[in-house]
Amino acid sequence: MLVLEYKVKARQSQYQAINEAIRTTQFIRNKAIRYWMDSLKDSKINKIALNNYSTALRKEFKFVEELNSMACQSATERAWSAIDRFYSNCKKNVPLKKGSPRFQKDNRSVEYKTSGWSLHPTKRRITFTDKKGIGEVKLLGKWDIHAYPAKSIKRVRLVKKADGYYCQFAVDIEVSTESRIADGELGLDVGLEFFYSDSNGHHEENPRFLRKAQKAIKHAQRQIYKKEKGKNQRRKARQRYARKHLKVSRQRNEHSKRLGRCVCKANALVAYEDLNVKGMVKNHCLAKSINDASWSLFRHWLEYFAVKFNSQAVAVNPRMTSQKCSDCGAIVKKSLSTRSHVCGCGCELQRDHNAAINILNLAKASLGHKQSNATGLVTSTLLGETLVEQVTRVNVESPTL
Repeated sequence: MLVLEYKVKARQSQYQAINEAIRTTQFIRNKAIRYWMDSLKDSKINKIALNNYSTALRKEFKFVEELNSMACQSATERAWSAIDRFYSNCKKNVPLKKGSPRFQKDNRSVEYKTSGWSLHPTKRRITFTDKKGIGEVKLLGKWDIHAYPAKSIKRVRLVKKADGYYCQFAVDIEVSTESRIADGELGLDVGLEFFYSDSNGHHEENPRFLRKAQKAIKHAQRQIYKKEKGKNQRRKARQRYARKHLKVSRQRNEHSKRLGRCVCKANALVAYEDLNVKGMVKNHCLAKSINDASWSLFRHWLEYFAVKFNSQAVAVNPRMTSQKCSDCGAIVKKSLSTRSHVCGCGCELQRDHNAAINILNLAKASLGHKQSNATGLVTSTLLGETLVEQVTRVNVESPTL
């Protein structure tokens, strides 16, 4: 599945119509959650029952009827997704909170399926044909949506972001695989001092996007409380604040995407830590730094590009990988402040480099490969190119909707 995103240019009245459609989607989802809560004793509540409930809502509320029928079904599908995830967590006996469905108050998107919209022949404009009054809007962007037939577009999503409105197209195509430039093997140890250290001794610098933007973000936040509530200036201050956070989010995503692509293109086997990031951020001393590093996002792109380049991405248990000697296997106890590994066998390595070799060896053992302590066999980025040169070819792709 390929997701192409365009920025929407329209009149103010059309933006208001988009906001109304988004609020209607939130209303339908919340009503579906309430319907499920009131019918917990009825085991017949499922995805089909919620879709039928959306039809009943269309008959009861006129503003719901104005929204396209398939967009109403998409709203109830969002509710069922939350319910199904809750049931799944209960069956798996996930510790602590199971993710019980909650009422939404900050929805920012409305999703149409195969009806309720039509593309202009030039495919640079799109018209929404329901009764919300959105009408025809311009699409700003350089993606090649014109190269795909309209029948392959399975979803059209209008999204409200801090810097405007966007239209996303989910195109049902097979994402083409690409050939690797090398068949190396690499172990990755993520951290806070470096973004990651690999088994070849390379240390990728931690960009710390949030830390660098923190001063400007705090200044923008203070400006909000200096404006009077309900006034236009306060609204604008909130938008400036939101745009700064959006910039940090985009920087993290692009950084993780670029590195994930480079690593998977140069290696047939990529081993990484299976970290419980959700549990790690409960340490309030390190929570901000862990979230700023965005390890889960990096793992997501590693797994995606591993499929694209036909590589193996293996997650291993990180237990004792920092304490174990990668040469002789002895346990060398060290605190977090100790950044070097010195073993009695004569092995002296940087702490994260040693852990990365252990991670690679664990992955090989799980796959039945012969372990090796050799380093410097492959590069962790593309040969003959800088990182900036490599990422100019990266497409915005998503393996799922």
